[in-house]
Amino acid sequence: MVISARALNRSSLHRQLLLERAPLGVAEAVRRVVGVQAQQPGSPYVALWNRVAGFDPEHLDGAVGDFELVRSTLMRITLHLVHAGDYRAFREAMEPTLRGSRLHDPRFTKAGFTAADADAMLPGLLAYAASPRTGAQLRARIEEGRGGPVEAVVWRMVRQYAPLWHAPTGPPWSFGTAQSFVTAAELPVLGDPEASAAGLAVLLRRYLEGFGPASVPDMAQFTTAPRGLVRAAVQALEGELVRLEGDGGTVLYDVPGAHRPDEDVPAPPRLMAMWDSVLLAYADRGRVVPPAYRKHVIRVNGDTLPTLLVDGYVAGVWRPVDGGIEASAFHPLPADVWEGLAVEAGALGRLLADRDPHVYRRFDHWWVKGLPTVESRVLPY
Repeated sequence: MVISARALNRSSLHRQLLLERAPLGVAEAVRRVVGVQAQQPGSPYVALWNRVAGFDPEHLDGAVGDFELVRSTLMRITLHLVHAGDYRAFREAMEPTLRGSRLHDPRFTKAGFTAADADAMLPGLLAYAASPRTGAQLRARIEEGRGGPVEAVVWRMVRQYAPLWHAPTGPPWSFGTAQSFVTAAELPVLGDPEASAAGLAVLLRRYLEGFGPASVPDMAQFTTAPRGLVRAAVQALEGELVRLEGDGGTVLYDVPGAHRPDEDVPAPPRLMAMWDSVLLAYADRGRVVPPAYRKHVIRVNGDTLPTLLVDGYVAGVWRPVDGGIEASAFHPLPADVWEGLAVEAGALGRLLADRDPHVYRRFDHWWVKGLPTVESRVLPY
């Protein structure tokens, strides 16, 4: 079966709950979309507001406080908020990537630490973090074991590798600038290739369910798992998957029976969170981000700006300003689109007003440096 680029876009939006807000609880929504990126504390709230009908931020507070949803370093070596029931398999899937990138980082080894050192210290550290501990307490624990100070990079690499969950420290969001950690309730198996392969198979199938048809490079981009391991996992799963053909004959995989909407299904305007996964989860970002706009949205340091989604594709950026949401388009937008964006901005503004009206203010420098916008409007709350 051949699938057009536009139909591929619609499949991804459908699976990511972006064609229509879904009447789901926040925990089930996070599970459906295979986690939400959580580097910036407010972003999971904006991401779920875009996806859940009648989204109540207090429900997200509660799910995080009860550790039904957990924040940890996972896919793409970035912070994600995932369902606690998914954590173990996802962490086992990411083991080769996290171990290689954190415990074999030249900065870690230059500071006098080896992977064997990390393996030796981990049981004691995890036992100590059975109750929430601050980052300073955990770093001091490492220093106690080493008999002297350790560089900050050592603690950073260890905390990103260790199966630790971030404990909530809000408000206004679940996580604030102070960081606290607790050992995962169900520990993943680390350093076991078979466990990692099984976890990767689970993660990749879930990825297809949550993001739509994808190629092996897409799956590798989503996870940052080595492409050879991704290819092996897909081969192991192949009897459970269907094959499609994308543009240029690209081989795409999907789960059997999954709904793939027609390419002419309308896609409503959305105000997407920073680092929203739908912008980052594919090797071919053109599925959602037009190539001409990619460098303006995904900055050289990895910052991925909050975007306007129009007809299913990035059409500009937005930021909170005094009195409303400043929406800036990269190309002219018709009046009805601006009207739709204004409705979205009003609802988003009400969410932000109770939490942090200037949620992304520290990223304003990207606007100061200049963006190729053709029109900007402040859409009032």
